Amino acid sequence: MAKVNALILERADSHVEMVPELARYLIESGGKRLRPMLTVAAASLFGGGVGSAIKFAAAVEFMHNATLLHDDVVDESDMRRGKPAARMIWGNQASVLVGDFLLGQAFMMMVETSDIAALGVLAAAAAAMAEGEVFQLAKTGDLATTPEDYAEVIRAKTATLFEAACEVGAMAGGADDAGRLALKAYGLELGNAFQLVDDVLDYRGESGAMGKNTGDDLREGKMTLPVILALAEGTPAEQALISSALGDAEASEAQVRDVVTIMGRYNTLTRTLDRADAHARAAMDALAKLPGSEMKTLLAEVVEFSVRRAY
Repeated sequence: MAKVNALILERADSHVEMVPELARYLIESGGKRLRPMLTVAAASLFGGGVGSAIKFAAAVEFMHNATLLHDDVVDESDMRRGKPAARMIWGNQASVLVGDFLLGQAFMMMVETSDIAALGVLAAAAAAMAEGEVFQLAKTGDLATTPEDYAEVIRAKTATLFEAACEVGAMAGGADDAGRLALKAYGLELGNAFQLVDDVLDYRGESGAMGKNTGDDLREGKMTLPVILALAEGTPAEQALISSALGDAEASEAQVRDVVTIMGRYNTLTRTLDRADAHARAAMDALAKLPGSEMKTLLAEVVEFSVRRAY
């Protein structure tokens, strides 16, 4: 990971002064480096050395950070990782363009590995992530959004990159087809669990842990599972209360608390966490197919970390 971090900082450099300033502001702002760590761990798991996994790991982190820059513009977010979002300092235009720069650097590093199969995995993930974000945008404030719609959104926008990070790591480590498929399944299930937990934390008053304001998803009109379930089961008056706050950038803390109270009435946060636990168990089942090792233990601990954030 030290090599990955050094490469990330090296490839964030540019002769255009604003590019490294903005890129490093986000990159160095306290992200967990979870996705690139998964790539390195997956490669190490198979004992073939990390090799090209270093570049794949850095590419994965660049893809992730590019989406954060773009998402903050789309969502008009003020905070990211407990600090002002880059767009609040450099503006929307610079945030979008530097995000594009990071994507370009990511694909350059992929090409430098000369691994066309792995490049295909990450390129497909990039396309799927964009589709997921567009689908989420289309569903913003849509009271008819179903749990199935939500599952498709989080699979594409979040879980796909976890899946690809693990799969290309396994490929770089020399995994056989069974090992590659096991890590691919592990990554997908972990990513789903991770996003479900994030969507609960948004309503749990965990602004410190999340690095953004409590209730931001509600104010941005995001149809996450806790909201979808509450709307489906609430009374007309409760539905009206949720609808009045949904997508209202100026919704007060009191309005958010009222919505959380309704969620508590129908246990929608607990039920969302139950789904996260189910995905976590599926991730562990995928790992169970592999022989025991230190890296397998580490990957299992990542699953536990991802879901225990909510408890």
